[in-house]
Amino acid sequence: MTAVIDHPPGSRTSRPKNRILGVVRLQFTNTQTFVWVPLLILVAAWLITLIIHWIIASAGVDSPKYSGGSQAPLWYFAVVGAQAVNLTFYFSQAMSLTRREFCLGSLTAAAISAAGVSFVFVLLGLIEQATDGYGIGGYFAYLSWVWEHGPLGAGFVYFVLTMLCFVLGFWFAIFYKRVGALILTISLTGIALALLAGAAWINVNRAWPEVWAAIVGAQAIGLALWALGLTVIFALGSYLTLRRLTT
Repeated sequence: MTAVIDHPPGSRTSRPKNRILGVVRLQFTNTQTFVWVPLLILVAAWLITLIIHWIIASAGVDSPKYSGGSQAPLWYFAVVGAQAVNLTFYFSQAMSLTRREFCLGSLTAAAISAAGVSFVFVLLGLIEQATDGYGIGGYFAYLSWVWEHGPLGAGFVYFVLTMLCFVLGFWFAIFYKRVGALILTISLTGIALALLAGAAWINVNRAWPEVWAAIVGAQAIGLALWALGLTVIFALGSYLTLRRLTT
């Protein structure tokens, strides 16, 4: 005898459509990693820089004062990328999420967080322009070179650099799980030596003026577009490495 099981209308055994959004929700389960800590780092760096600028201004220095402190959250996003793998990957596999879904969902979560931090960065820059550096000539988010194409251009540059740092941390964490600490250390050492070799070649050929001229000529948007290309390449490399990661 053959048993026939009727399924209710609309019920299907196919995979849910919003599984990538499910990965986004999974990553944002711990809001500290993707929301509060990046904002805290940005605000803390801004406050410390503002205090330093006030101390310098109170000593009678009237010239504009610039800081690179706004890059602090960028470096933290490399840590966010590593945590996105270490804290949630195996849990996502237990939920039967595919590696493609995990990768795309994690990148989407990072993009949302990076957009939020970039918005705060742009807001601070606009305030600094309106107040002439808070009345003391102190600039944290506003750097004229970065803001050549206005607030949208500055936000784009900051967003792309943030995503690049995230993807690097994401890939290195996957690579570590794939090959272990020894091979990762050797690989990072090899990358550092290659960069030093490139710097040495430029130095021997006394080509630094041409290099700096090319960087300045490319402008911030041009460099951000290059960084965007690297981000896409590294994101693809992350996915290909993740596919080979055993569970």
